[in-house]
Amino acid sequence: MSHGGHETGPTFAALWSPGFLLLLIVVGVLYTLAVGRWRKDFADSEPVELKQKLWFLSGLALWYAAEGSPLSYYGHHYYFSVHMFQQSILYLVMPPCLLLGLPGWLLRPALKGQTAKRIMRFLTNPLLSLFVFNFIFSMYHIPMIMDALMANPTALFIYKIFFLLAAFQMWFPVFCPLPEYNTLSELKRMAYIFVNGILLTPACALIIFANDPMYAMYSAVPEQLLLLPMLDDQQLGGVIMKIVQEIVYGMALGYTFFRWYRRERKQDDELPDEPYFPAGSANRA
Repeated sequence: MSHGGHETGPTFAALWSPGFLLLLIVVGVLYTLAVGRWRKDFADSEPVELKQKLWFLSGLALWYAAEGSPLSYYGHHYYFSVHMFQQSILYLVMPPCLLLGLPGWLLRPALKGQTAKRIMRFLTNPLLSLFVFNFIFSMYHIPMIMDALMANPTALFIYKIFFLLAAFQMWFPVFCPLPEYNTLSELKRMAYIFVNGILLTPACALIIFANDPMYAMYSAVPEQLLLLPMLDDQQLGGVIMKIVQEIVYGMALGYTFFRWYRRERKQDDELPDEPYFPAGSANRA
């Protein structure tokens, strides 16, 4: 299979995607204005802490690093391991950052009306979210499907849109910015994260323990351009995805647990102090 980009060097636009960078800068500026100068125009708005702003802006920076930097170009044309690292950032790391940076009052105006609310409740159902993301993830890594998508830019673009939406759908129950859609208790949320980790494992294991190169598109890369033998690069890609997944899911579990702990501690502190009466004191009175 021929693979574009091997014969000629990449252009500046192919490496750095200036149009995409400009788009993300515009989004960052609009977000900064919305949570700052324009905040009074939103109903029930509250001040946004610097930490929350940094989460959102970090998410945009990660989005550009994964989709607009040379990481995207070389991952697409040359190295499967780089492609898997790009995917790890794009679907496992970036969405939580953006969700943590979004105040609920900024999202709420887009969800007015009963129809929008019903659709939102359906799409954020935890079981559906689990199924959709892991199904799309697993299907993408079937060699025949990935080779076909990589050879068709339009089909790849459409698939990546659904992949990205599924990633936000999957992370929404964990880092829900809207209390009215926060249907999972902390214990159920930790179970949800744990099950997600289990469902992601088979695709990673299939790649890690494969005995032969799985993807024809990467097999077409000239050997002199490879940093590792194709099979080693493929296995490294599976290891990278699994390691990043374990780190991110572990951090999500820790975040959920400590938030649960702080809430329980706060509730205990707010309980009124009851007078202590030793056993039998009522009889002695």
